[in-house]
Amino acid sequence: MNDDMLSQDEIDALLKGTSSLDEFSEPNKSSQVDDYFTEMEKDALGEIGNISFGSSATALSALLNQKVDITTPFVSLVYKEELTNEFPNPHVAVQVQYTEGFSGTNLLVIKHEDAAVISDLMLGGTGENPTEIMDEIKLSAVQEAMNQMMGSAATSMSTVFQKKIDISPPSLDILNIQKGEGTELIPQDDVFVKVSFNLKVGTLIDSNIMQLLSISFAKSLVEELLVPSAEDTAASIEKESDLNEKQTEPPAAEYIQHEETQQAEPVHVPVDVQPASFSELEYVSSPQENSRNLDMLLDIPLQVTVELGRTKRTVQEILALSSGAIIELDKLAGEPVDILINSKLIAKGEVVVIDENFGVRVTDIISQKDRINKLK
Repeated sequence: MNDDMLSQDEIDALLKGTSSLDEFSEPNKSSQVDDYFTEMEKDALGEIGNISFGSSATALSALLNQKVDITTPFVSLVYKEELTNEFPNPHVAVQVQYTEGFSGTNLLVIKHEDAAVISDLMLGGTGENPTEIMDEIKLSAVQEAMNQMMGSAATSMSTVFQKKIDISPPSLDILNIQKGEGTELIPQDDVFVKVSFNLKVGTLIDSNIMQLLSISFAKSLVEELLVPSAEDTAASIEKESDLNEKQTEPPAAEYIQHEETQQAEPVHVPVDVQPASFSELEYVSSPQENSRNLDMLLDIPLQVTVELGRTKRTVQEILALSSGAIIELDKLAGEPVDILINSKLIAKGEVVVIDENFGVRVTDIISQKDRINKLK
């Protein structure tokens, strides 16, 4: 077939008035990030995201008990009218407001299926077959994970910018732009900077996590990082000026003392040196003094706790508890209970009933050596 001839798809598109060639005839708007940022500024934005989300990966790994990698930041530009094409499927959006250090909004967007895996892991599941329906409990689990991630990111940013940076608790909702759901979380701007990261959680997630910033907020981050503030510059200049003055004007008194030292002749005087000897000191406290020192501690209150037993449960098992549920402990029936003083095991005993009140009869006292070892 002649290469100059149009295909059937292109003919159909021309008849509908929406030629597929249009998207190639006009430059892609998302590629015009160079109109707003230089190469150095784009690298700075990527580095800020890389450092902050690197610490977020550590926090998320501890929560999910999975290896988490967040790497390869890519900076691009997205127009508001392109968000429908950018997020055609439902996503989970997390909005974070900076309350100290910076003034701006950060919108974190993750895929719906990735959020389902994270919520399943947070609730004690394996994350292999999560349910697609995100109810209130699952959204709360994802919100807690995002809260830990963004809090860790804010701490890393405080280190990078050398000032305190704080955020508000994240707001989370399902983002379905085609149905108009969750669009209130999107900032009221026409253009956004999108910093996209590759997210890997064990073998369960290999996807992208996206960060949307306004142009003005992104500019403020870059300028703060690349351009030192006026106060820092003035302090640096003043410090350098003081250092130069000290180097060019040596103290006269010190110079004279040095000259006198050179002119003096050394004199050697024999000295008889002997080691010092001290008599041994012994201190024996009287019983009355020991009693008096102990009396100073007698009125200190201590918390006495009797522990029937312990057990561990996942969040999912705790949420499933209802009236009448039985929780099995790690102690056998009739086994002595533990008596704790300020959460330290001191003795063991048995439960008794005295005038319709529960009590405990001490049957064994932990030895003094064991008690001292437990306090270490």
